[in-house]
Amino acid sequence: MALIVQKYGGTSVGSPERIQAVAERVKRWHDQGHDIVVVVSAMSGETNRLLGLAKAITPDPDPRELDVMVSTGEQVTIALLAMALMKIGVAAKSYTGTQVAIRTDSAFTKARIEAIDDVRMRADLNQRKVVIVAGFQGVDDEGNITTLGRGGSDTTGVALAAALKADECQIYTDVDGVYTTDPRVVPQARRMETITFEEMLEMASLGSKVLQIRSVEFAGKYNVPLRVLSSFGEGNGTLITVDAEDDMEKPVISGIAFNRDEAKLTVRGVPDTPGVASRILSPIGDANIEVDMIVQNVSADGSTDFTFTVARGDAKKAQAVLELVAKDVGARELVSDDKICKVSLVGVGMRSHAGVASKMFATLAKENINIQMISTSEIKISVVVEEKYLELAVRALHTAFDLDATAA
Repeated sequence: MALIVQKYGGTSVGSPERIQAVAERVKRWHDQGHDIVVVVSAMSGETNRLLGLAKAITPDPDPRELDVMVSTGEQVTIALLAMALMKIGVAAKSYTGTQVAIRTDSAFTKARIEAIDDVRMRADLNQRKVVIVAGFQGVDDEGNITTLGRGGSDTTGVALAAALKADECQIYTDVDGVYTTDPRVVPQARRMETITFEEMLEMASLGSKVLQIRSVEFAGKYNVPLRVLSSFGEGNGTLITVDAEDDMEKPVISGIAFNRDEAKLTVRGVPDTPGVASRILSPIGDANIEVDMIVQNVSADGSTDFTFTVARGDAKKAQAVLELVAKDVGARELVSDDKICKVSLVGVGMRSHAGVASKMFATLAKENINIQMISTSEIKISVVVEEKYLELAVRALHTAFDLDATAA
């Protein structure tokens, strides 16, 4: 029998009835002889409620105290699930991140896991108990409660699976797997049976919200098989592994990701001299603004246009920084545009197939969609287009690369 770590998100444990349904699901796995460790999030909406309470006291809560408070959400859920399991005859024991202990650094509200003590968990598993661990939280060397940042319960689940050398880490969500793209945009999107860590990491970083990026990174680093499953139905979900299939057998494109949270800034008429890119981007970095795509175009008059994208929420802050920078570097003008989006093709099959970029560009041209920026990697091609064309672009590319589900 296998050792399985299961993680249930906030919607999966959003009410007493749903917690009881999770308990029944856990019992079915346990009755098959498997050793089960369960990681749970706070009940849906609870973390936001707690953060709202903090903001009602002060607009700038102390990070240490904020972690003390928001960690209570998961503490409620682990106890309720333990009670629900005991009620149906399954021995269970709950642990906070401190009790396990999940050791982290001291970066409150965004801590990183450094080590996990598995002694208590293994002792309970040897007694055939279901071990229930609070996600999203840990403890630093000073004994302070820490949290891992939003979505950190996924990371907790993968980290526990790595520490315990589990056979599989199952992430239960409100979807039944990883799809070729968002089914709300493309109804013909299909669930993938398998996907590589590499592809999943690209999908997550490019806008797919199924899994938290840090959890995928962790799983890939420690080679923890991940499976995305639905809390509200049955099925095999999507398995995420090192090699989903032989590269030669992989589809050219595995999925299409997109992100509306993009804004574009262009500094025009910049003198084309060494170091000018650093003079533009260094103040942006100093302002703690992350830059995504970058394009530099040199004009015939010897000047250059420097364009980059940032998260839409950072656009105004970035523009304020650039207004000062533009004067400093002698730029002609500064232009911003927050009506853009990024559409990306992802697939390890690109390594062994030529012509993906040309086919993508031809498909968009056929739909009269202008490409504003292009970025590539070994298994990804991203383009920036007007936001109003997002759904049209995704649907057209999904069909062009034969990702549409075939009719039954």
